[in-house]
Amino acid sequence: MSASRPTTALVTGASSGIGATYADRLARRGHGLVLVARSGDRLDALAARLRSETGVAVETLVADLADAAALARVERRLRDDAAIGLLVNNAGSALPGGIADQGPDAIEGLIRLNVTAPARLAAAVLPRLIAAGEGAIINVASVLAVAPEAMPGIYPATKSFVLTLSQSLALEAGPRGVYVQAVLPAATRTEIWSKTGHAVDSVPGLMEVGDLVDAALVGFDRGEAVTVPPLHDEAQWNAFSAARLALLPGFRQSRPAPRYGV
Repeated sequence: MSASRPTTALVTGASSGIGATYADRLARRGHGLVLVARSGDRLDALAARLRSETGVAVETLVADLADAAALARVERRLRDDAAIGLLVNNAGSALPGGIADQGPDAIEGLIRLNVTAPARLAAAVLPRLIAAGEGAIINVASVLAVAPEAMPGIYPATKSFVLTLSQSLALEAGPRGVYVQAVLPAATRTEIWSKTGHAVDSVPGLMEVGDLVDAALVGFDRGEAVTVPPLHDEAQWNAFSAARLALLPGFRQSRPAPRYGV
């Protein structure tokens, strides 16, 4: 599926940052939109602007995806609305400090938003897309999925889940016509930095959100399974992926490795 295909896209976390920019770019490609976020006022303002500037149909759906009832409403929409052919799983958040600083309730809330919500939304839309033999899912992960050393806390683990979820979905759905892309941003100028206690302008190598989304959509158009906009040397990612796959035959062993002396 090409991002230029004029199907309706449901975008989560659409009120600001990466989600709002995806909404803008997809609207300019002719996609109708269902915008999902907690802030109704911000969604309404974005929807009004996009309707005025692009003429596409834009609907808002106010939902906190960490809330089970709200998540269920969005799932129903994805299951029932045959016009939605593209899901952009972008909603996510972060916490300050390390795991020992964050507390069990905060950790559980972050997992509901960053892990449970994208998995359930993908599972809600996937059977319909497979039945149609077309459609796409974009999952916004992070370079921290493969570089947990760069940031303390539970956030990198949640983004590792999003990456492996995307890879599993691609294996399941790709042969049946559904394209799945994982996008791995690095530091990007969004509101998430205020959640972690960092001053955004002090972050080195900060990418502007428009550049991030534009690059990600180029990767989408090319059919990339994993798009890493900040990584200039593509050969490094290819070597990493090849090294990981080379491990698989070694895992199929009935006995422990000799080095363990068992």
